[in-house]
Amino acid sequence: MNTISSLLKIQYPIIQAGMVWCSGWRLASAVSNAGGLGLIGAGSMSPEILREHIIKCKAATPHSFGVNIPLIYSHALEQIHVAIEQNVKVVFTSAGNPAIFTSRLKDAGITVVHVVANSKFAKKAEASGVDAVVAEGFEAGGHNGREETTTMCLIPLIKEQISVPVIAAGGISTGRTMLAAMALGAEGVQIGSAFAVAKESSAHANFKQKVIEAGEGDTRLCLKSLTPVPLLKNSFSSEIEQAELRGADKEILRGILGKGRAKLGIFEGDLAAGELEIGQVSGILKEVRPAAEILKGIVLEFERAKSRICEFDW
Repeated sequence: MNTISSLLKIQYPIIQAGMVWCSGWRLASAVSNAGGLGLIGAGSMSPEILREHIIKCKAATPHSFGVNIPLIYSHALEQIHVAIEQNVKVVFTSAGNPAIFTSRLKDAGITVVHVVANSKFAKKAEASGVDAVVAEGFEAGGHNGREETTTMCLIPLIKEQISVPVIAAGGISTGRTMLAAMALGAEGVQIGSAFAVAKESSAHANFKQKVIEAGEGDTRLCLKSLTPVPLLKNSFSSEIEQAELRGADKEILRGILGKGRAKLGIFEGDLAAGELEIGQVSGILKEVRPAAEILKGIVLEFERAKSRICEFDW
């Protein structure tokens, strides 16, 4: 058993990302039941709804699962209290300073993993006492770092500078890309976009269909002056792009963005006015499948790719 599998008490070192509007208890429990680590995405949840999802996930799987808590939101502390109260064993934190809450979680016996986009914050995360870090490259969906460092560059950069295990994220959806990440020094992978279109994902059917119809180049990086995010092309992304080309300041962009755009697109299925966040890997996602089938396919392809590499004769 590798370090991440042992740390998180899972069969395969594959973590389903805690994606806003996609990662409810159904998806998290399905991934955990298949041998990975399912994460409930707390970013879109009130503390009360998070509690409900944790309780339902416990009933749906006897296996290890976790909660992803973005620290940027005002109710992050309340969500942490819920995780501790419900005896959650694993918490992934993101979008904020891990030093604020890591010790509180660790004191409650919780394994803590923090998501970073550069080596500077990886070192800060390690110093705060986290058990592992997720190195998320710029190919990833959702809000990302400003450095635009791709996964292939980021993993070895971070691996060389910290001693805690590294989990790779960004552009990983197959066994081959998982093997590549492991070859670069990662000890596990976090996968978002492939599970966003899983049967058990809480994303709207319209959004899932839009993702699997997407091809190479159908995402565009938007909102760089606010928080960079890759979006599928639609009327909203075009409006944002045109505003940025005109030199719109942050206030104007915030006005266009408004509130609830991601919910409108991902959860409610408005493909014109919604914010359709997804990673670059969307171009190779071609069908909606059960989470277990997705995970098992990744594992099988990983083993086949590893065997092929081992056959190379220099």
